[in-house]
Amino acid sequence: METSLQLIRALREMGYQRLITTPHIYWEHYPNTPEIITNKLAEVRAALLAADIPVQLDAAAEYFLDEHFETQLAAETLLTLPERHVLVEMSFLGPYPKLHATMFQMRSSGYRPILAHPERYLYYASDLGQFEQIRDYGCALQVNLLSLSGYYGKPEKSLGLKLLEKGWVDFLGTDLHHSRHATHLQANELDRILDGHVFKNRNWMTQPHP
Repeated sequence: METSLQLIRALREMGYQRLITTPHIYWEHYPNTPEIITNKLAEVRAALLAADIPVQLDAAAEYFLDEHFETQLAAETLLTLPERHVLVEMSFLGPYPKLHATMFQMRSSGYRPILAHPERYLYYASDLGQFEQIRDYGCALQVNLLSLSGYYGKPEKSLGLKLLEKGWVDFLGTDLHHSRHATHLQANELDRILDGHVFKNRNWMTQPHP
């Protein structure tokens, strides 16, 4: 809890007023469930109130695309971002073989997929048309601010900037996991990079608190 409050304070100091945390659900490594996440959300909300930190906190999840996700999708038990958006990710080693079929199934079930950190899927770097095809399937793209700041390296930053230039970046995420990430975000001025770009999650600030 102390770490959570520390990171939330850091984001509040950066000007964030609403946070939507997306813990990983990757059954082999992070076997979270909607119940675990929502229960912990209640605990952190109570701690924020006690600490008098004026931040609106909500929760969804970042789902790793695998057979376990397909089971959850079929049962329609996914934790969603506003407007039934669902954040998903793939392996950094290679694309999910059933990506397009899964995107179609998500859309057919009324979900709106968002692919997390596309700039880190360097196997697509030489074929940007893959991202265009993903978007044509109704999947939005969310780039990490840490990538645009160069935290993960030049290839990731370069690919992220190319996606920005194409106008294909719909959402931004901090990818904040620990204090080093917060320090890096605080020290890097991203306004120049992001100037002139419009992102869909700006509109989520108007969503009512559940």
